[in-house]
Amino acid sequence: MNKLVIEGGVKLNGEVSISGFKNAALPIITASLLAADKSVIENIPLIKDVYILKNIIETLGGKVHLSDDGVMTIDATNVENKTAPYELAKQLRASYYLAGVALGRFKGGSIVYPGGCDIGARPIDLHIKGFEALGADVKIDHGIIKCNGEGLKGTNIYLDFASVGATINIMLAAVLAKGNTIIENAAKEPHIVDTANFLNSMGANIRGAGTDLIKISGVEKLHGCTYSIIPDMIEAGTYMVAAAATGGDVLVKDVIPKHLEAVIAKLREMGVEVREYDNSVRVRVTRNLKNVNIKTLTYPGLATDLQQPMAVLLSTIKGTSMVTETVFEARFKYVDELKRMGANIKVDGKTAVIKGIDKLSGAKISATDLRAGAAFVIAGLIAEGTTEIDNIQHIYRGYVSMETKMKNLGAKIVRI
Repeated sequence: MNKLVIEGGVKLNGEVSISGFKNAALPIITASLLAADKSVIENIPLIKDVYILKNIIETLGGKVHLSDDGVMTIDATNVENKTAPYELAKQLRASYYLAGVALGRFKGGSIVYPGGCDIGARPIDLHIKGFEALGADVKIDHGIIKCNGEGLKGTNIYLDFASVGATINIMLAAVLAKGNTIIENAAKEPHIVDTANFLNSMGANIRGAGTDLIKISGVEKLHGCTYSIIPDMIEAGTYMVAAAATGGDVLVKDVIPKHLEAVIAKLREMGVEVREYDNSVRVRVTRNLKNVNIKTLTYPGLATDLQQPMAVLLSTIKGTSMVTETVFEARFKYVDELKRMGANIKVDGKTAVIKGIDKLSGAKISATDLRAGAAFVIAGLIAEGTTEIDNIQHIYRGYVSMETKMKNLGAKIVRI
């Protein structure tokens, strides 16, 4: 099994370029199937989840070419309305977007109940509620979600929770429905805006993405287009936290600073120097950092995907910090592994209490999920001695060439 071996104690210095946003790429790639046409999508991150989705589309009859520089050409002309293979769909949470596409383009279809990281309950009841409000009949039978949506009609849909997945999936189903659809309490994340912009480039009529009220006027047909994915704010935040944790000086390039406001504010509260430029941010540590409390929230709050890296950073800052997780109840599974490195963390329900220690110690640990894996890389960078991380397939679901990018910043890290 592959693993990462890290020698700690090196301050990160230099520049790192951020790849396209995983959380935007997956719904946008899937959305391209709404048109029996060819689309070209640029700035695709070359990660495991993208390759899984590519394979799924090919099994459905689509033709997909992904170049080494992240340009994906998708010909969805001959995509068939059939169920994606279980062995692929179970690996990918975003496979649920196929349901919205099936309803939009084919007026119904079946998908396997989605997989992904085990970070707590991730129900799709809001997706189903939205589909049913549009007039679809949805049933779950032995792990298969069956949707029948002949004659979908626009309607008003209120989401009990500002779910990113449900917001996007309802958009996918509604763009080809008759009449107008309004999504109230919609999620506001940048990848929702990016997906809406892509759909509009295909001929859809969506307004209000990025606010809590999205209005969709159904159109009869969509067409292919050329589009470029936004930068990955989670990857950017991870390298910013890594720079702060190691006491380094790193220029994080090819980003949209506005998407990083929450992590920038929290780093500055700790005493980290953060300078913003047009499409980059510089993170530099020039003094001792201070402990803070953090709470994950939906956008524009601090992203839950940055909770684990931030907890690692706080683990060696003097004083007591509190980390409150409001999105996924099982997102503290990584704590036991971090304790093996000497971290002083106690979890009580949705809150982790972190008492900063002088330094972590290298250990053999196992990545429990995607973002925990990235957090463990940061832990290895600041630990004394050698850290070995296995189960690293999780990391490569969401980070492009992480060990290479870290090496270019001076990290002593190898993949074996």
